[in-house]
Amino acid sequence: MLRGRLGLETARIPHADRHGLLWLSRGALTVRDGTLRFERQAGPDADSSMEEGEYGIPFQTLSMILLGPGSTVSHDALRLMARHGTALVAVGEDGVRCYTAPPLMPDTSEIARKQMRAWADADGSRITIARKMYALRLGEVLPHQGIEALRGIEGARMRRTYQTLAQRYGIQWQRRRYDRNDPMWADIPNQAINHASVAVTSAAVIAVTAVGAIPQLGFIHEHSGEAFALDVADLFRDTILLPAAFKSARAVMDNPTLDVERHTRRTTGEMLRTERVISKMIDRIKAIFDDVAVPDEEETPPLTPWDGQDEEEE
Repeated sequence: MLRGRLGLETARIPHADRHGLLWLSRGALTVRDGTLRFERQAGPDADSSMEEGEYGIPFQTLSMILLGPGSTVSHDALRLMARHGTALVAVGEDGVRCYTAPPLMPDTSEIARKQMRAWADADGSRITIARKMYALRLGEVLPHQGIEALRGIEGARMRRTYQTLAQRYGIQWQRRRYDRNDPMWADIPNQAINHASVAVTSAAVIAVTAVGAIPQLGFIHEHSGEAFALDVADLFRDTILLPAAFKSARAVMDNPTLDVERHTRRTTGEMLRTERVISKMIDRIKAIFDDVAVPDEEETPPLTPWDGQDEEEE
């Protein structure tokens, strides 16, 4: 009844023809007269990216709406977006946290199938994808084939990167140290790196969700439930994560009244927004799997129907 009332039974636009992501915060997302509406509310901490007022949201031309702090969403809005395959993701300010991302995306499984095919080929495509990701980070294709050798090279270069950034921001750098059981034990620069890492990884989770990839299937990271998101986040470790962390650490060391987590989160979030990092992450995910072939649907052998009868035991 609701679909007929709104007259939207056949209103479908492929995600390839949509405009990507829309960021909304500090307002109410509702449906009025069959149209998705966002009522922007003014507040003392509201940014100037959107003026106070009511906006019509062209949800059918969007792949995902990122709903930030200070916002509410109605059941009718959720139903309307689900009907048209427009995902809603609850995020922190500037995408530095990803709280929930329902699996409504996208209208094709191509990237997920490419990822699965490459990941399952442990001796071939999986290492090829890992090498491609290292090449994106390091600016060159490394000749080494083994993942441990690649990790060793990357680790050595990261140590030099730490030293370079520490010198740039006037920080006395010891080494990378992190105790999961006592994260506050680390010094200010290491704490800032931890907080920036959480923020960039959250942005990567949003990008992975947007393209319909499988977050658990990583090519460099392996055991985490968000292993592939960690892989994607590392692509921006040198250019976003570490500069934001060392910049924040310097600010906190100059002004001890600043909270290192809050300051690092805001600094990283500003860089994520101004550098359009999530959009770049989406593009890189697609580029990573460009050369992975997947069989056409007509080439996939059909499943044998089950007749409901169990085979007799011998």
